[in-house]
Amino acid sequence: MSNDPLLQPYRLKHLTLRNRIMTTAHEPAYPEDGMPKDRYRAYHEVRAKAGVALTMTAGSAAVSRNSPPVFNNILAYKDEVVPWIRRLTDACHEHGCAVMIQLTHLGRRTHWAKGDWLTAVSPSHQREAAHRAFPKQLEDWDIARIITDYADAAERMQAGGMDGIELQAYGHLMDQFWSPLTNTLDGPYGGDLDNRLRFTWEVLDAIRARVGAEFIVGIRYTADETLEGGISVAEGLEISRKLADSGKVDFLNVIRGHIDTDAGLTDVIPVQGMASAPHLDFAGTIRRETGMPTFHAARIPDVATARHAISSGLLDMVGMTRAHMADPMIVQKIVEGREHDIRPCVGANYCLDRIYAAGDALCLHNPATGRELTMPHEVAPAPVRKKVVIVGAGPAGVEAARVAAERGHDVVVFEAQPDPGGQIRLTAKSPRRREMIGIIDWRMAQCAARDVVFHFNTYAEADDVTALNPDVVIIATGGLPHTEVCATGNAHVVSSWDIIAGDVKPGTRVLVYDDAGDHAGLQAAELIAKTGAHVEIMTPDRSFAPDVMAMNLVPYMRSLQELDTRFTVTYRLRDVVKSGNMLTAVIGTDYSSHTERRDFDQVVVNHGTLPMDEVYFDLKPRSRNLGALDQDAFVEGRPQPDGPNTDASFALYRIGDAVAARNTHAAIYDALRLVKDI
Repeated sequence: MSNDPLLQPYRLKHLTLRNRIMTTAHEPAYPEDGMPKDRYRAYHEVRAKAGVALTMTAGSAAVSRNSPPVFNNILAYKDEVVPWIRRLTDACHEHGCAVMIQLTHLGRRTHWAKGDWLTAVSPSHQREAAHRAFPKQLEDWDIARIITDYADAAERMQAGGMDGIELQAYGHLMDQFWSPLTNTLDGPYGGDLDNRLRFTWEVLDAIRARVGAEFIVGIRYTADETLEGGISVAEGLEISRKLADSGKVDFLNVIRGHIDTDAGLTDVIPVQGMASAPHLDFAGTIRRETGMPTFHAARIPDVATARHAISSGLLDMVGMTRAHMADPMIVQKIVEGREHDIRPCVGANYCLDRIYAAGDALCLHNPATGRELTMPHEVAPAPVRKKVVIVGAGPAGVEAARVAAERGHDVVVFEAQPDPGGQIRLTAKSPRRREMIGIIDWRMAQCAARDVVFHFNTYAEADDVTALNPDVVIIATGGLPHTEVCATGNAHVVSSWDIIAGDVKPGTRVLVYDDAGDHAGLQAAELIAKTGAHVEIMTPDRSFAPDVMAMNLVPYMRSLQELDTRFTVTYRLRDVVKSGNMLTAVIGTDYSSHTERRDFDQVVVNHGTLPMDEVYFDLKPRSRNLGALDQDAFVEGRPQPDGPNTDASFALYRIGDAVAARNTHAAIYDALRLVKDI
C-alpha cells in the first residue's frame, strides 16, 4: 500500500472511492442531440481507465426544457438519456471509477434563443451580464414544475447507473434563489434566508422521495459570492451549516465567487498568470466548520498542490479537472512513479474559453482530449524504425519529434534559433503568460528521454536535410509576421513581434492595429502602455481580440484599463504617411466611405504570419509524395499513402504555421495526427 495521501481510498456513504483525485463537473460540449454518446463516453472512460477515483460528468445537465442548453448541455429531462447514461457509467465502472452527474436548472444563465426557445426564468427580472437574456420572474406553478423536473432527472440518473448526483448552485437557478441580488420574490421563496433556501429544501425532498435515502446526493455551491449585497462569507457559512444539518446532502463541493460576468468567472476559475488554488483554504474552512465530506477544484494544476490539499486536511476529494484535460493519465503516472512525465496544465484556458464561445472543449496542448475516438493519448510503437528529419522546433516541430520518438523512430530536428519554442517562446516573454513555455519544456523532456537529436542555430537547407537520408521529412518552420496591410506606407510600421521581442523600442503615442485578433496584439499593446505611452488598439472587426476569448481577455482588460489606452472597433488602417517626426494614419471603415487621419509616433501591426516555406518548396520535387497531403487520411486518422514519385527516398509534409497562420492547438494537432501513423 502506498503512503501517498492522494492514493488513499475514501469512503463516501456506502461508496468506496479508490483514491482522493476526481474530475469535477464540466460540460465539454460533446453531447450529440443532447445525449452523451460515444465521444462523451470515450472522454470519461480514458480517465477512468487511468485511475481517477470519481468522474463527475456534465457541467450542469439540464433538468427542464426552460433551461435552454446554452453550453450544449446534456438534456436530463429526456427519457432517452437513460441508455446513454448507462453506457457511460458501465464503461467507467468497468475500470473501477465511480461516476456521478451534475444536475441543474440554469435559470437566467442561458438565452431564450437556444433549445426550444423558451423564456429564461429566475427569481427576479435581473439579467445576467454574460448571457444577456431578460428572464421571466418565476411564478408558483413554474417553481412546482421545476421541482418535479429535478426529481424526474435524478430518477433517470439513478436508472442509468450513476453512483450519485450533484446539484449545481453557483450562478444557476438554485443559488439565484439564495442571493439577495437575484431574488426579488415575495412570500415563501423570497426575503429572509430561510425563505430563499426553501426551493433547495423542496428540491432535495422531491429527489429523496424518488431515489431513496441511500443514493448519494451532493451540492456544488458558492459559499461566498464576493459581491457587495450578495451571499457573504457569514451567510455562506450559515448556508453550509444548514446543508450539513439538514441530513439531505452527502457532500459539499465548495465554490467561492460569482460567474455572472467574464471577470467574475475568471476569479472563480483562474487562468494562467493568476494564483493557483486561490480558494483552497476557504474550502478547508467549510470542511472544518461543517464536518461534511468536502470537495473542491479551482486551478489545482499539479500533484504537489493536490497532495497538500489532502495531507493538510483541507479537502476529502481534490478536483484536478483542467489538469486531466491536459493529461488524463495523471493517477496512473503517480502510481507508476512517473510524476515527471505528467503533461502540465499551463492554464491557457483554451478549453473553457471555447465552451463559452459556443465551441467544444479542446486542450491547447493535448489534441487527443475530446478526440479519444480517433487520437491516442499514448502513442503506439511503429512496426518499422525510420529516419525522421524535422525542420523547425516550434510547437508543431517538437510535437512531431515527440510523437515520432515515441513511435521508436530515429529523429533529428533542425532549428534556426538558439532555443526551441518558436512563437511560444515569444508569448512566454510576458510574465503573466510565462507558463506557456511548459508546452515546449514538457515536449523537450520527452524528446530528451528518447534521444532526439537537436541542431540549434542551424538554418537548414534542402541539402542539409537530404544528406541525412531521411525516410520522412516534416517542415515545421512556422511563419514570420505579415505586416503588409496598407495600400501604401507599409515600410513605416512595425510588427507586434518586434515589440514583444524587444527588437523595437515602444513609442509614446502608438496605434496598435490588430486584425488578427490573437494574443500578440494585446500583448504588444500592454507592453507599450506599461511604459506610460498612450495606446490606441484598433480593429476592423466589431469586437477586438476575438481569438483571445472571454476569460483570457480579463487579465488584459484589468491591466489595460488602468493604463492610457483606447479601444476602437470597426475601423480599418488604410495608409501610413510620414509627417516629420510623426506618422499619419489614414483610417477608413468597411461600412462606409468615411475616412479620417490621426497622428502617432509608432504604428504596430498584428496581422498574422506568412509561412516560411522555402525549404519545403526546394524539397518538394525531390520527395516521394511531391509534398501532397491526403486530406481524407489526415482527417480520418489513417496513414498517408505512398506518393507517385517512386524514385524518391523520402515523404515530405509541412505542418503548423509553415502551412498557414493558425494557433498552437492547430499546430500540435497537425503534428499528432500526421506522425502517429508514421
